[in-house]
Amino acid sequence: MSTPERHVPLSLLDFATVYKGETPRDAFLRSVELAQQADQLGYTRIWYSEHHNMPSIASSSPAVLIAHVAAKTEKIRLGAGGVMLPNHAPLVVAEEFGTLAELYPDRIDLGLGRAPGTDARTVAALRRSPQNAEHFPQDVLELQGYLTGRSRIQGVQAVPGADTNVPLYMLGSSMFGAALAARLGLPYSFASHFAPDSLVPAVKAYREQFEPSEVCQEPYVIAAVNVTAAATEADAARQNEIVRRRRVEAMALRGREVGEEDLDLLMSSPAAEMVLSMLRYHAVGTGPEVVEYLEGFAHHADADELMISLQSPTTAESLAAMSILAEAWGLD
Repeated sequence: MSTPERHVPLSLLDFATVYKGETPRDAFLRSVELAQQADQLGYTRIWYSEHHNMPSIASSSPAVLIAHVAAKTEKIRLGAGGVMLPNHAPLVVAEEFGTLAELYPDRIDLGLGRAPGTDARTVAALRRSPQNAEHFPQDVLELQGYLTGRSRIQGVQAVPGADTNVPLYMLGSSMFGAALAARLGLPYSFASHFAPDSLVPAVKAYREQFEPSEVCQEPYVIAAVNVTAAATEADAARQNEIVRRRRVEAMALRGREVGEEDLDLLMSSPAAEMVLSMLRYHAVGTGPEVVEYLEGFAHHADADELMISLQSPTTAESLAAMSILAEAWGLD
């Protein structure tokens, strides 16, 4: 068997998904198992996303989850993909991720998002205002000041946090994040795994407008993409159908349970079509088939790194998909 050529780095998104009949503890046990295997297979990093009031996603507190997973892995980078900064005081975020950086040096990332990661009522429950997002650029600079030991607020330092220089990544699904990442000279991660529409123009704008900074001399793009990998094409197609039905059930029905016949009817509806359009960038197939798709996607997205969102129905199938992709991609 010939040695696969060198590709861009591969990383993983983990939503700490809670499946039917499970508790968040089950999701966290799965996250540890996934991270340990990813660590051995050579994936670059795993990010956890901040969501609130979503029964199927348990990663509402990325910093706590990162601390747990980091204690049970060896070298893989772990981060937030991301912390929704309008929900938090920059000082508190700096202290949390500064703590992680002191405990696990050179392994912690901090992706920053402007969206609340939840609905309007939950924003109110978080004691935050929707208007907080208007201060996002200033909050990013304040947070960066704490982490670099150059606080923008006289007499206030992040302890821990100061001088840890936790790498910041700007997350986005629109032109706003691209423009801000370019202006601040930060790496840019596009959420094309669920918001595909603006991927190409946003990355193009980011690269054209990028201003070098102390932390990033050249533009760096991470593009997220869905993957369902299996040993056979038929099994990948079977898994993909399950994933698609679950996605429609979760988003179009918003937690309401229906029978399989009713779900069959829903799958051909405009509502389902809208939900499934979020999965436009989705590699489905055997290892070589997925690699071919991802190579094309990396070129299409002009990406320096790919962030993989595994779309498998079970833990065992997710672990198998990780191994299949790692071998086909040539990870070390």
